[in-house]
Amino acid sequence: MLCCYCSHFYIDDFLIRFIFLNVTGIEIEDGTVNSSFCCSWFDLFCGISGDRAGATYLKLANCHLKLESKHEAAQAQVDAAHCYKKTNINEAVSCLDRAVNIFCDIGRLSMAARYLKEIAELYESEQNIDQALVYYEKSADFFQNEEVTTTANQCKQKVAQFAAQLEQYQKSIEIYEEIARQSLNSNLLKYGVKGHLLNAGICQLCKGDVVAITNALERYQELDPTFSGTRECRLLADIAAAIDEEDVGKFTDVVKEFDSMTPLDSWKTTLLLRVKEKLKAKELEEDDLT
Repeated sequence: MLCCYCSHFYIDDFLIRFIFLNVTGIEIEDGTVNSSFCCSWFDLFCGISGDRAGATYLKLANCHLKLESKHEAAQAQVDAAHCYKKTNINEAVSCLDRAVNIFCDIGRLSMAARYLKEIAELYESEQNIDQALVYYEKSADFFQNEEVTTTANQCKQKVAQFAAQLEQYQKSIEIYEEIARQSLNSNLLKYGVKGHLLNAGICQLCKGDVVAITNALERYQELDPTFSGTRECRLLADIAAAIDEEDVGKFTDVVKEFDSMTPLDSWKTTLLLRVKEKLKAKELEEDDLT
C-alpha cells in the first residue's frame, strides 16, 4: 500500500480514496493515488494554509530531484509557488525561479519563458516595477528565441511602459519603434502602428529635446506614410511646437482637445504631465530672468 507524506500527516492510499469518495462521490481506483495527488487534495479540501501546502510541494520537488525526474520537480516548484502566492510573494518568486532554472536545464525554454512572465506579473501586482521590468525583459528574450513573437512583444511593451515610468525614455523609444516596424509587416497588427509611434513620441517629448522630437516625427512619417494624416501625429507635432514656443496654455489646449476625442490612458497622462511640469518650470525660469 502506497504511503505518502503531506504536511504533518501520513496518509495511505486507502484512506485518501475512502475520504475522497465520501466528500466528492467520485471513486478512485486502487493504486492511482500518488504524492502529487495527496498534496493537491489536502490543499483543496483540507484547507491547508498556503505556507504549509507550499512546503509540502517543495518536499515533493526534492523527492523528484532525487529520482532525477526534473520535469516533475519543476512542476512541483510551480505548484509550491502557486500556494505561496496567497501568503508569501517572495517565496513564490523563489520557487518559480527554481522552476525556471530546472526547465532551462532540460531544454524546456517555452516553459521557462512562461514562468519568467509569471514572476514579472507577481512583481507588477506588488507595484515593484524595477523587478517587473527585469523579468518581463527576460521573458521577452525567451519568447523571442522560441519565436513566440506575439507574447514576446506583449512583454516588450511592459518593459517599455515601466522603463518610461522609471525615466529610461530611450529604452522605451527603441522598443516602441521596433514593435512599430515589425507591425507594419502584418495586416493584423499594422493598425496598431500609430499607437506604438505615439508612445515612442511621448517618450521623445519627455526627453525635452525639440530637435530630436522633430527628427523623430520625420522618421515616423517615413516609416509609415499614413502616420502623417493621423491625430496621433498631429498631437505630437502640436506639443513639440508648444514646447518650442514655451507656451503652457497651447500645450494644455492641444492635449485637452485630443483627450476629448481619444481618451488618454493613465500612462500617457502621467508622462504628458511630466512634460507639462518641465515646460512650466522653464516658463517660470524665463519669467524670473525678466
